[in-house]
Amino acid sequence: MLPACAGSGNRVALTTFVPAPAQSASGVGRYVKHVVIVVQENRSFDNFFHAFPGADAARSGVSHTGASVALHEVPLASADVWHDWKNAIDEWNGGRMNGFDLDPVVASGAPAGTFAYSYVSKKDLAPYWTLASEYVLADHMFPTEFGPSFTGHLSLIAGTDDLNPQLAEADGPDNEPWGCDAPPGTVTSEIDMQRRESNGPFPCFTQFRTLADSLDAAHLSWRYYAPPLFSGGNGGIWSEFDAIRNVRFGHDWKNVIAPQTRFLTDARRGALANVSWVIPDAADSDHAGGTNVGGPSWVANVVNAVGEGPDWNTTAIVVVWDDWGGWYDHVPPPQLDFRGLGIRVPCIIVSPYAKAHYVSHTVYEFGSIVRFVEEAFGLPVLGTVAEGYTDARARSLGDSFDFHQKPRTFAPIPAPRDARYFLTRPPSYQAPDNE
Repeated sequence: MLPACAGSGNRVALTTFVPAPAQSASGVGRYVKHVVIVVQENRSFDNFFHAFPGADAARSGVSHTGASVALHEVPLASADVWHDWKNAIDEWNGGRMNGFDLDPVVASGAPAGTFAYSYVSKKDLAPYWTLASEYVLADHMFPTEFGPSFTGHLSLIAGTDDLNPQLAEADGPDNEPWGCDAPPGTVTSEIDMQRRESNGPFPCFTQFRTLADSLDAAHLSWRYYAPPLFSGGNGGIWSEFDAIRNVRFGHDWKNVIAPQTRFLTDARRGALANVSWVIPDAADSDHAGGTNVGGPSWVANVVNAVGEGPDWNTTAIVVVWDDWGGWYDHVPPPQLDFRGLGIRVPCIIVSPYAKAHYVSHTVYEFGSIVRFVEEAFGLPVLGTVAEGYTDARARSLGDSFDFHQKPRTFAPIPAPRDARYFLTRPPSYQAPDNE
């Protein structure tokens, strides 16, 4: 049993840690030569997959007074809800999952009331529901930590956000762009083992081993496709690798690609790297608070580019949302350490070998995605559990695949906007999220 830690003045019961099984000799690498990690923004599982058949999805929630609240429908383009580290802790409320009515709506600054107890209509999310229905919907995917995008993205490249074993990153930089290119004086926030928050370091890190290190050592290729924040120069890219000093100021920076739409042409011509991360432009982010509705079409086109390209039969695509965005979710996240796990997010797994029409109830965390990459390419774990590396404990995504089945022929995912729309539209030069 891990030691308990304090949060918001209360003792927090941590879930008993059961080490993940040793990496299996399942032969994943015989079938998977490319892994594509598609990152979307700021939605809880209940907010996007309300009433999905066979999934652990709620139709109602509980407010801080104990009152039952029926989930109501909102459009994809709706007001935003505050979603920083403290909001996540308040909404989780020691596992009661009943504080979502207390945090403010960004547009008004007023308490959210029942606004966060909502779901987006299936019609607005049609490409996501098609993907989830045809392939694998994972209904127990949790971020490494409570809090917003910065730590989520860090966990997806490094399997950790620990500054040291007693201190972790929490909220992201207070300036853009993320990372080493942020203006001098930029700070992050950090939490200690008692879940006390304080100002954190400048976001240009040397302490994290990342998948880039492992892939480089194995002579495997990788690319991180990210939107530009201003015209000209890679320094203006919204990329988590901008926060990793040896990448930002080393030869690997060439692997950070802008604009992100380059992925569509690379995939269609069979030029996929072994591992790719794909980040949306703000115009195609699922982040609430604007008029954007392009996220489902963007993801559908990313999948279609792979499916209609020559690398489909050797590719696994993982679509994941980087944080919950302040939206209601009813499943208490397991507490594995002082960071979290954070509030549940959607995850869709697409591959010719992904199980068909399948809802996975396996408890995954962001480290599970890192671990799957390691399993596919025979890479070592990034570090130990004691060092805070979650890939060492996480269950791989491998149980969502059936490598005995004949690889499925790809059928394009219908979407309101096609590849030409994304390839010809100018970048927004806005960050998908400023948290």
